[in-house]
Amino acid sequence: MKRNSPSSWSIDSWRDRPALHQPEYPDADALKEAAGELAQFPPLVTSWEIERLKERLAEAAQGQRFLLQGGDCAEQFSGCNSDDITAKLKILLQMSLVLVQGTRLPVIRVGRLGGQYAKPRSSACETRDGVELPSYFGDNVNRPAFEEKARRPDPWRLLRGYERASLTMNFIRALVGGGFADLHHPEYWDLGWVEHSPRSGDYQAMVSQLADAVQFMETLTGISVGDLSRVDFFTSHEGLLLEYEAALTRVVPRRDGWYNLSTHFPWIGMRTAAAGGAHVEFFRGIRNPLGVKVGPSIEPHEIKSFIEPLMDALHPDDEPGRLTLIHRYGAAKVADHLPALVEAVRSTGRTVLFVCDPMHGNTRSTDAGIKTRRFDDILMELEQSIEIHRNCDSRLGGVHFELTGENVTECTGGARGLTDDDLGGEGYRSLVDPRLNYEQALEMAMLIAKRINA
Repeated sequence: MKRNSPSSWSIDSWRDRPALHQPEYPDADALKEAAGELAQFPPLVTSWEIERLKERLAEAAQGQRFLLQGGDCAEQFSGCNSDDITAKLKILLQMSLVLVQGTRLPVIRVGRLGGQYAKPRSSACETRDGVELPSYFGDNVNRPAFEEKARRPDPWRLLRGYERASLTMNFIRALVGGGFADLHHPEYWDLGWVEHSPRSGDYQAMVSQLADAVQFMETLTGISVGDLSRVDFFTSHEGLLLEYEAALTRVVPRRDGWYNLSTHFPWIGMRTAAAGGAHVEFFRGIRNPLGVKVGPSIEPHEIKSFIEPLMDALHPDDEPGRLTLIHRYGAAKVADHLPALVEAVRSTGRTVLFVCDPMHGNTRSTDAGIKTRRFDDILMELEQSIEIHRNCDSRLGGVHFELTGENVTECTGGARGLTDDDLGGEGYRSLVDPRLNYEQALEMAMLIAKRINA
């Protein structure tokens, strides 16, 4: 198995390819200076953390683990505070607790945080009342206010993003290392609202069962289950801004090849996943595990011609844990598209981890023009994906959610029956796409945990 970066690859080879969804910075010299300064900063993650995650993703692809990936659609710099970070970590730990109980598998916890500060947009510009300005591409690029100064892409915001990512990751490491995720005390993970939730009894029963299982194991062996006193927590973000990703990609002593040390698990979005594009060219040369989003814009009869060159570029040696395909078709289209994707991958003879993102394909707008997603559509796509993989002699090895630990009202449905009339106002806080709130996220985990091994 090859362990070095491809011989035709270099840290700058992506610059010769078409780079989509990159901001147009008005000052090229300032961008070069900001990227150069960023390249001198310490890494945000380590190569051994990356390799440990890769090993676990390989086990997930073999049905021995399950991946839970979740967090904000696009983080905001203002969300870099202890309350917001703690709430996100809590809900992901709660969901993983439920999934461990339901799947009977160890769960890999990966947050969409600590770097998810940029988003591709369908249009480079936005027009309001006859005024055209650059679109909001996330806090790493510009600011959301519809003003010329705010919307001007600013390369120095890349450094502000690095600082927020660093603060977020350091706080998460301190929480996890200090016993915040101690499985001996899962009751500490409650978010206060649980006692009022229609499914609070189900959740409390799962918590009790897990605590009993830990106590039984320790009684049986006479040894404290030290491995359960801490959990691994990894970070991920879409590798959209190539100047940022390249500046934090380094050669690591005593290891072959290059590592992107901005995150453990970068992914390539559907809009930038063309095999001949700059994003695939850049990420093919790094040692991290990679995710790739696959959506309905590629028709079933086209999927093989899309997958084969992508696999040749990103997964040529069939390295265990290297590639995760995150399918995001929508409840109405998954039955038509997913079987073709599974077969296209099988025809290459290589193994990938299949993960379902049931959020992006189910976005709609209300009559008032508010973007939202229906809880039932999200659940339906997940249920169909589980069944389709079984019927194709494949397996769904993980889930990918946009969610928050806050009490937002951005998605409709769920146990409390949120409707379109409940959206908007102070409860709608996302600047890009709608997220499940903490109650909807935990309810979703409970429902799919019952079905994943049914």
